[in-house]
Amino acid sequence: MATATVAHHEAASHDHHDHEHHDNFITKYIFTQDHKMIGKQFLVTGIFWAIIGGFLSILFRLQLGFPDMNLEFLRPLLGGWIDESGKLDPTFYLALVTMHGTIMVFFVLTAGLSGTFSNFLIPLQIGARDMASGFMNMLSYWFFFLSSVIMFISLFIKTGPAGGGWVVYPPLSALEQAIPGSGLGMTLWLVAMTFFIASSLLGGINYITTVINLRTKGMSFSRLPLTIWAFFLTAVIGLLSFPVLFAAALLLVFDRSFGTSFYLSDIYVAGEALPNTGGSAVLYQHLFWFLGHPEVYIVLLPALGITSEVIATNSRKPIFGYKAMIISMLGITILSFIVWAHHMFVSGMNPFLGSIFMFLTLIIAVPSAVKVFNYLTTLWRGNLVFTPGMLFSIGLVSFFISGGLTGIFLGNSAIDIQLHDTYFVVAHFHLVMGSASFFGLMAGVYHWFPKMFGRMMDARLGYVHFWLTFTGVYLVFFPMHYIGIAGFPRRYYSWTNFEFSNMYTDLNMFVSVAAIITFAAQFIFLFNFFYSMYRGRKATLNPWRSNTLEWTTPLHPGHGNWPGEIPTVYRWPYDYSKPGAAEDFIPQTVPLSQTPESNLPHEQELVKMELEIMKDEEQVLVANESKH
Repeated sequence: MATATVAHHEAASHDHHDHEHHDNFITKYIFTQDHKMIGKQFLVTGIFWAIIGGFLSILFRLQLGFPDMNLEFLRPLLGGWIDESGKLDPTFYLALVTMHGTIMVFFVLTAGLSGTFSNFLIPLQIGARDMASGFMNMLSYWFFFLSSVIMFISLFIKTGPAGGGWVVYPPLSALEQAIPGSGLGMTLWLVAMTFFIASSLLGGINYITTVINLRTKGMSFSRLPLTIWAFFLTAVIGLLSFPVLFAAALLLVFDRSFGTSFYLSDIYVAGEALPNTGGSAVLYQHLFWFLGHPEVYIVLLPALGITSEVIATNSRKPIFGYKAMIISMLGITILSFIVWAHHMFVSGMNPFLGSIFMFLTLIIAVPSAVKVFNYLTTLWRGNLVFTPGMLFSIGLVSFFISGGLTGIFLGNSAIDIQLHDTYFVVAHFHLVMGSASFFGLMAGVYHWFPKMFGRMMDARLGYVHFWLTFTGVYLVFFPMHYIGIAGFPRRYYSWTNFEFSNMYTDLNMFVSVAAIITFAAQFIFLFNFFYSMYRGRKATLNPWRSNTLEWTTPLHPGHGNWPGEIPTVYRWPYDYSKPGAAEDFIPQTVPLSQTPESNLPHEQELVKMELEIMKDEEQVLVANESKH
């Protein structure tokens, strides 16, 4: 039995009166150090950015789906970016694509997903009063907020926001005279991303420290919910990879502002040779993708962890292959660092080196397939409860399968040379990373909303939101595979300039209509979210009949989470539908000695150890009372 965390428990379970805070409005809602409120701050900011990022995608989908449409009606919003003939400016189109990618990958699916649930759930599920450093946690959010403000301002400057794609490859991004999107907008992009990286590193250090040091008594690593394993490994990936992106951005700032040549060499602009020599644009690609591919799993692993918890709870079954799930996440964590160059098969790399990265890329399909198999096996013959959170979790598994299969195509260097930078790639990563992670975010919001706000979201609106979004995502991205196989490149402003792509005009129009409907469906969620926050049906303490520790706190837990002693953990978090048990769930806080009718043979042996520990605790308690 796990008893190694006694010291952690003693450190984390001081008397509740030490944790009472008499906060005013500023310290409770704005400069708060309560992990639950900081999680909500990340969530609301992430929702704001999701609306902005989704709206930008609708703007460029209008251009792609209806290239001959007069967009004069957008002039009040876009001003000079609509030309005299009512068409969208091509330069601004590239800026829209750039900002959409940046916002959705970093501000929504990294900060909005990991920032929300790592903050909210880690202390609650491991049995801690708060994060290891409340002040660092507060700083993490406010660095993100500052980054958000700078990025938002860049949308409104005269020369437009950053252009050049969300990867901002030099030399285009390094030369201010190249395009308007390489001017002030690019400078603001780099400054905003610097603050964002600082935010991510502060958060990651805190998450790792908290999980290692502040687990309650009995909460060994083998009893952590899979959500915590996912958040923990996500923080490790971020801590090791985000500094490399910071280095790439710093060198880009030097090239742009201080005349260095890290990425520049033999450049001609308007027939004039620039003095820069000796740099390599490919160096930037190596640095960027050393973060860029781990970033896929920084986005995806928290969603997979949330899905593990939601599927097990609503299947009323233990998660299948708990240890295999942990090992697969560890495998993904390690492999994510050694596959980055599969984004660079067309950069002129040595084919032998390309074959090594191809081999490593295809290997990463193995732990991913283990997770999919375990999800499906958990669902198989379970007593399924189709809550909105459960539906979004199943939707994630669907996207993970369909998007992952196309990854096998792109991981093959010979095929990728044909498909690289086509709409096939866009369809692939929007399914496997974008939509899957977004569905994980939605599953988490629907599932933990009662713990966040003490009320229930409307399930009927949740079902409508799910089916419209699930259907819409496939209608948007499935046709893109065919457009990509036909060879049409991404980031192109118009389809009608080439004879071979004219045949896809109708299909492209269909994709744009589906995208608009899918975006509109998100306002159902927005209404449900904010309405239910104040007017939703009041939640019970444990509405999903779940086993994890967060459901043992009061309906509206204060700063410190538990009013008395922090509960002790006696079992793993997935004792659902255990044969012989009185109910179909047994919380982690129920001692094995209280459930002899359902204990497994190895658990019966642990009962004696458990009783001895409880006896020792009683003796210590009596001794302490006698002193007072």
